[in-house]
Amino acid sequence: MEKAIITVVGRDTVGIIAKVCTFLAEQKINILDISQTIVQGYFNMMMIVDISALEKPFGEIADSLARYGSEQIGVQIKCQKEEIFDSMHRI
Repeated sequence: MEKAIITVVGRDTVGIIAKVCTFLAEQKINILDISQTIVQGYFNMMMIVDISALEKPFGEIADSLARYGSEQIGVQIKCQKEEIFDSMHRI
C-alpha cells in the first residue's frame, strides 16, 4: 500500500471536508485516517490516504489538489508521500 499525508488549513467554512473528500474519491484515493479540529475559527485537518489506485502521476494529483484548495475552497492543501513526510519530520 502506498500512503500519503494530506493537510488542510484555512478559515473554517461549511463543506471543507465534503469538498476535499469528493475530490479524493474522484481520484480513487481512499481515506485511511482523518483528524480535524477548529481553533478560533481556523480549520485544520490531517489525513492519511491510500494512493495505490491512482490513475494519474502523484505530482499531478498533488498540484491539482493544492490548486483546488486555494481556488475553490479558500484553504491551503498540501499532499506528500508518507516517506517524504516521515523524513521531513524525523527528530
